[in-house]
Amino acid sequence: MADTVREIERKYAATDRTGLPDLTAVHGVAAVVEKEPESLDATYYDTAALCLTAHGITLRRRTGGHDPGWHLKLPVGPQVRDEIQAPPGVQLPGELAGLVRSRVRGAVLVPVVRLRTRRVRRQLIDGDGAVLAEVAVDTVRAERPGGAGEAVAWTEIEVEAAAGAGPGLLDAVDACLADGGIRRSDAPSKLARALAGTGLGARRKESPGEDRRKGGRPAAPSTAGDVVLAYAREQVREIVALDPAVRRELPDAVHRMRVATRRLRSTFRSYRAVLDRTVTEPVGVELRWLAGELGADRDREVLAARIRDGLAAPGGPPCAGPVRDRVDAWSRARRSGARRRVVAVLDGQRYLALLDTLDGLLADPPLRKAAGKAPGKVLTKAVRKDFGRLARRMAAAPAAPAGQQRDLALHAARKAAKRARYAAEAARPALGGRAGRFASRIATLQQLLGDHHDSVMAREALRELAAAAQEAGESGFTFGVLHGREEAVAADRERQLPARWAKAERAARRLGLTG
Repeated sequence: MADTVREIERKYAATDRTGLPDLTAVHGVAAVVEKEPESLDATYYDTAALCLTAHGITLRRRTGGHDPGWHLKLPVGPQVRDEIQAPPGVQLPGELAGLVRSRVRGAVLVPVVRLRTRRVRRQLIDGDGAVLAEVAVDTVRAERPGGAGEAVAWTEIEVEAAAGAGPGLLDAVDACLADGGIRRSDAPSKLARALAGTGLGARRKESPGEDRRKGGRPAAPSTAGDVVLAYAREQVREIVALDPAVRRELPDAVHRMRVATRRLRSTFRSYRAVLDRTVTEPVGVELRWLAGELGADRDREVLAARIRDGLAAPGGPPCAGPVRDRVDAWSRARRSGARRRVVAVLDGQRYLALLDTLDGLLADPPLRKAAGKAPGKVLTKAVRKDFGRLARRMAAAPAAPAGQQRDLALHAARKAAKRARYAAEAARPALGGRAGRFASRIATLQQLLGDHHDSVMAREALRELAAAAQEAGESGFTFGVLHGREEAVAADRERQLPARWAKAERAARRLGLTG
């Protein structure tokens, strides 16, 4: 079983003659304890095209030191990575192989560089004897497997905060090192420096869905196609990046991946004037499939949480019988095996083929004539069309008979609101703040419609739970009370809709979407 360590560290340039300043000068550091030197031998793995490196991911098998084994480092934020550790072994553990699959696809992982390091660690200790941070002076020699190419050697200093250390600790250590003439390293990692020094850095290829320009900065959007493709690339990057988070069951990962999938599909549908629909529609079918697979069990989990919140709310109904146990059992009935099912989807050829298809589409986009035009009119027209669909559904919903027909009409309006919102979000780089404000207004409308839909679904669930309770000889009273409260919630959301819709219409007029 793999273990995960949150790694928060900074690297500094040094030479073999660089001496450390007195680190007890750092506030809160009572002592510095030097450990015995360690000899580390690490082989780093990547594809021939360096796909992992392109995403800021490192995979190595290391011997020596206090934590030998397989180490996979996934970026979390600036200077923050999650290091997933697995026991030593010749073969890459299956769990780690799964975590890199969305980047690697069918490519083979091969040794790309070997690093042998002499490490001297110093632990910074507080007055209670707790470790605050570790400062390591590493003397490194890097070479390509088999001795090919030139070897490169250097010395660097690495400072890693201990779990629970205060957020200002690394800044304080940084200031102390700077006073001693020690500056930050230009290299983001040992691997990056090793690849550059041994000549392998030139093999680094553009990562899937990546849009690179001179200096690493994206060019300002000059055409409608630029804007739409930039948004599509952002969603593809999000899908690929969230794959390991979904496998690790990190909070909200499934929801975020599902949203990115829906955003991408919606973009293809909204901007048919920019991207050829004969190419994007089959991809949209696959994106709809993926969103469905990701949401297969989450919807019931969300409903169960809503029902539990209703039971726990101040003034909640008394529980007549084993109500909470029944809700938990109802939730588990569908959730059982959910993670295995999702992981099976992410390991499946259909999903991996979809990722390859998206890469191909972005590398050679099926642009139509309008894609080469200035973005203003082209994008406004697309957002206007989506807003018009939303306006028609918002007008039709109140006229629908109360009950199931109105619920369905409001749900259709909710889906139209999502599409209009995503279209405006995509267009914002070209249309500016007014598009952002419009998207924000539509998002609040969508939230209201979503709460109404959740109430509809919760009532269906409560009726199911009540029937099961009665069949087991239990009271359905509590579920009935919650059902009545959900009816009241739905009625309240319907009363709020006109005012919320009026604000969205005003934002649409400012954006030039209405006459």
